[in-house]
Amino acid sequence: MSKLPICNMKGDRTGEFTLADDLLDSGKSGDPVVEAVTAHRAKQRAGTASTLKRGEVKGGGAKPWRQKGTGRARAGTSRSPVWRGGGVAFGPKPRSFEKTVNKKVARAAFRRAFSEKVAAGDVIVIDKLELKEAKTRIVADLLGKLKADKGALLVLHPVDRSVTLAARNIRNVEVTSAQDVHTYQIVRYPLVVVTKDAMEKIQDRLKKKSRRAS
Repeated sequence: MSKLPICNMKGDRTGEFTLADDLLDSGKSGDPVVEAVTAHRAKQRAGTASTLKRGEVKGGGAKPWRQKGTGRARAGTSRSPVWRGGGVAFGPKPRSFEKTVNKKVARAAFRRAFSEKVAAGDVIVIDKLELKEAKTRIVADLLGKLKADKGALLVLHPVDRSVTLAARNIRNVEVTSAQDVHTYQIVRYPLVVVTKDAMEKIQDRLKKKSRRAS
């Protein structure tokens, strides 16, 4: 059994959340995590870089000078890649960098990434995270009490608009839901702060993965 600390809004420890070991993946290989993270980051690339080939550069239709007798190297067009302002040889063209990861690998990656966070003691359960008003100071104070100075991922169920607004101006802090949290977010942030309700949902996701793996 893995026991995660439960804290309140004041940062005081109030109990423990028990997570069955069979829901976690203690394997050492990080291949599914690498695949999932690589696919996520590749999907974020715009792929809009574009250069002109020699045939797409305007002008340059006439031979710059006669073939012989000038003492200069032969040249047939000013659109040549060796000329300044000419075309680009093997330059980038718009394309998609998207990579696909099958569902089995994606499930394994999430389970592995979350398990590693639990093993490292980088997951904290908070009994609830509710704000009467969207004040950045309140969230910043809470993260300070939880020693999340280097950043944190806040996982809620459901996502609270006040928390989202209050946290958006804090550097290296992101708010997401238990249904939408993915492997890259788990890996990216040094600390994962999960509300108790959200932890129940994540536990359900881990149970589904466990049944499919067996």
